Amino acid sequence: MHSETWPDGPRLLARRSPLLWVPTGYFTMALGYTMLCSVTAIMFKNLGMDNGQAAAYSSMLILAYTIKPLFAPIVEMYRTKKFFVLCCQVAIGLGFFGAALAMSLPNYMAVLLPLFWAMSFIGATQDIASDGVYVTSLDSRAQSLYCGVQSLSWNLGPIVASGALVYLSGRLHTEVFHHDARAFGPEWLQAWQVIFAIVAAITLAMALWHARFMPDGARADHAPANLRGAWNILADSFVTFFQKPGVWRMVAFAFLFRLSIGLLEKIGPFFMVDAASKGGLGMSNEQLGIVYGTWGLAAVLLGSLLGGWFVARRGLRRTLFILCCAVNIPNVTFLIMSVYLPSSVLGIAAGVIIEKFFFGFGSVGFMIYLMQQLAPGKYATTHYAFGTGLMGLCGLVTGVLSGHLQLALGYVHYFGLVMLATIPSFLATWFAPFHHPED
Repeated sequence: MHSETWPDGPRLLARRSPLLWVPTGYFTMALGYTMLCSVTAIMFKNLGMDNGQAAAYSSMLILAYTIKPLFAPIVEMYRTKKFFVLCCQVAIGLGFFGAALAMSLPNYMAVLLPLFWAMSFIGATQDIASDGVYVTSLDSRAQSLYCGVQSLSWNLGPIVASGALVYLSGRLHTEVFHHDARAFGPEWLQAWQVIFAIVAAITLAMALWHARFMPDGARADHAPANLRGAWNILADSFVTFFQKPGVWRMVAFAFLFRLSIGLLEKIGPFFMVDAASKGGLGMSNEQLGIVYGTWGLAAVLLGSLLGGWFVARRGLRRTLFILCCAVNIPNVTFLIMSVYLPSSVLGIAAGVIIEKFFFGFGSVGFMIYLMQQLAPGKYATTHYAFGTGLMGLCGLVTGVLSGHLQLALGYVHYFGLVMLATIPSFLATWFAPFHHPED
């Protein structure tokens, strides 16, 4: 059996420190993913869609990230993993510029949705290539060493996108373009055009940085020579994946670990900006951005660092269930807020800080488990993509349903449902198998 080449860690670190490309690589991945699959939901709502439509349209963009294992053999077939990262980042940057321009058209939604759809597939390919660089350029010890940085950097992307950029959209809408912050409709187009142009510029700048500092990533010994070979490898990767001992328990873990987070991801921000007459907190985009992008940012960064330290000190096997509790239990803060409807920004921020801190703390365990328990074997990159694809499938299903469920149940009962959804996550984590020794 052939296996992927894992370069010597100290020699690689001496030549090119992972700190030069791991943080920026995962931040760029997360920024594009969050803009497409989460922030677009806020944009759609600003433009006047109801919760069901806004959540469903945004969540459907997760499909590409769910089926991205189908692209993994092609990433192995041509050039290097770094080559795919750079091509995808340039294409995504140009795509966001195109979205900004398309929003000037009369029937802009007919252009935006197909464009976002295409960009989501490019973004999914970028994820595979970037994960491949990480997995094949660092040995197991280095992966554990930098996993906290990786998780922190990934979490930074959503906070910048959902926090700082959402805040900026509100400021642009009211201060620059002089529109009513509380009214949803096409008046929001100008602000979001500027936001997409900013994201495009950041993504293209990151592509230039990675062209200089990101390693190529190792080629697998079994890299295909043509599309037929890629199909054969994909088929073999599926067969070998389902031959892993305890595979169905690993599948359940990858799908269910973030079940409650999937239900919360779209509806949490909707709850904050919806009017009190609809059971929401009546916040503006600026207030939403401050809560997520300032206090929420500090909380998730601190949580990620402490989570990585906690796992490194005690080991994943001993801490995985604790990390699952950290991800799921603090979601109760949204249920509490939906009951009492606090008007104080500080009170709302306290709830968000609690949820974000423990999400950052606990999410480290999910990534380490995929790398150390689910991915190892003949097709490490592809099998890791299977794991993250299952996470994406969970986000797709819960996201498409979440808006319609919230409209049917109201916020209080919906957040009660979110807490019930933590039970499958606890069960899947408790029974998750460990077949590979920890370094």
